[in-house]
Formats: sequence, structure tokens, C-alpha cells
Amino acid sequence: MTGEQTETISGWVKVPHARIYWESTGEPAGIPVLYLHGGPGGSLGKGGYRKRHDPTRFRIIGLDQRGCGKSTPAVQDDLDHLSGNTTQALIEDIEAVRKHLGIEKWIVTGVSWGSTLALAYALKHPGRVLGIALVAVTTTSRSEVQWITEDVGRIFPEAWSEFSEACRANPGERLVEAYARRLAGEDRDDARRAALAWDRWESTHVSLDPSWVPGALFDDENERMTFALLVTHYWAHDGFLTDGQEIMPRIHELNGIPGYLIHGRRDISGPAATAWHLHRRWQSSRLAVIENEGHGGPVSMAALSEAVEDIAAMI
Repeated sequence: MTGEQTETISGWVKVPHARIYWESTGEPAGIPVLYLHGGPGGSLGKGGYRKRHDPTRFRIIGLDQRGCGKSTPAVQDDLDHLSGNTTQALIEDIEAVRKHLGIEKWIVTGVSWGSTLALAYALKHPGRVLGIALVAVTTTSRSEVQWITEDVGRIFPEAWSEFSEACRANPGERLVEAYARRLAGEDRDDARRAALAWDRWESTHVSLDPSWVPGALFDDENERMTFALLVTHYWAHDGFLTDGQEIMPRIHELNGIPGYLIHGRRDISGPAATAWHLHRRWQSSRLAVIENEGHGGPVSMAALSEAVEDIAAMI
């Protein structure tokens, strides 16, 4: 099929223990651009990502990651298979969508956790990647999780005190591990209390972001549970990127693939050091630090659109 496709088509791809929801917008014969959402446990939401690229030049593809959004089943409804929800499984889900849509190679974009997933995917399947453009860059390393769940409490001591007291950790258990255990536990009332405490903390550590809007991160109870359950599951396991699968020590393997690392100077939740160190080790990358933004924002997203255009011009 050729010609402009301004409407969005969508569907599901069946994978082991799940169905992955995907969307495609724009020119079917255009340059494919994949968007990976944040979280873990976020979603495509209202589809704002589709507006970032020229629909007459690009085929814009998004998917809801395993267990969240419109992918089924929701993680809280399938706790028996939670252990199989890993970064490696998500990479295979992405490949299943790529094959289903008949795409040979694509530009891969991601925001926040989506940047971790984009880099992990590219390291696993570099031959499928035309270029990479990322905003609010993370690698979900142990030190990054330690910062966002514990060390940043030095900036928000009142809220962190509540957050840490509410976790009910066992002796020797990290705070994030305690929340992950409770959120996946059989006592679902206790899981809901843990999700509320997690939501309050997430809303706190992003509160210095210039784009922050006061209030809960999620008003919908199901979305709140999905997010809290998956983010703690992944963070408690260092993003399932250990034992030689860590991103930072391997990033040089992407030399030759154009990369754009876009990060807000005022990102308290994920300091710019991660993007800086990746850039220093990835010779074909470019770093853009957005001085007046935090964890994403309109200037960062405009820079993402420009980065995709630049990559397309190299093809």
C-alpha cells in the first residue's frame, strides 16, 4: 500500500503469555520510526508521540509494552507470569512487532525507561537499527535506581521519610525490593496501599521539573497499579540488565550507528551524568543538554523530532 496514511491503524501481535498492542501512522512506505514509552509500566497514552514526525515522510510506530496499556493481560491480572516480564522478553516482543509489520530496519526512539529499552534493543539487534534518538536518557543501572529511590531523598527529606517508612522492608531488603514484593503479593489491599505510596513518591521527585503539574501521577487505580508494579519489578532487578548485559560498558558496540542523547539539565530524577557518560563512550552519538527543562519537555521533544530528521537525512 502506498500514499499518505493520516489515520492510525492498530492491532495486536500474539507472543508467549501476552498480546502486544501496536499502532502505525503516516506513510506506509516511509522511513519507519519506532517509539518506546516510559515506565516501565507506562503506555502510549493519547498518542502524542505520533505528532512529532512528518506523516508524509515517516511510518510512525508505537507499541504498549508487555503487561501495560492496551497490551493484554494487564500485569496485575497475570501475576503468575510476572517473572517472565523482563527486558529480554520486551526485546523479543519488539522483534515480533517488527516482523509482523514487515519492517527491515527502523529508527528507534524512546523516552526515560524507553531510552533504556531502546539501547538494550539496539545492542541485541544492531542490524535492525538505522539510528537512535532518546530523551531523558537512562540505563536503569543499580546506581540510577539507588539515586531515584533513596539518594534523592536528600533533596526531599520529608517525603522520603514517609516513603521509606511506608515500604515495610524486611531486614537486608532494599526499599525498591520491599515495594516490588508487596505490589506483587497475594494481599491485593496491601498492594494498593503500596501503589499509592509509590505514586506519592514519584510525584515528589519530579516536582522540581519546570513542566510539573501538582497532584497524583495516576488518578486511575488500574494505571497506578500497573505502573507501580512494573517499575518496581524492573528496578528491583536492575532492569534485568546484569551479568554482562549492562548498557554502559557495552555502549561502544553501537559506534557507527547515529545516536542522539537529549537530556534536561534540571532532571532531578535522572541526572544528566548518564547521558554524558554514554556520549563519551559512544563515538557516533551527539549530546544535547536542554538547560531549562527537567525529565522531558517541549524543547526536548522538538529536539527529538529534529534528531529523527537528521538520521533520515543520513539514510
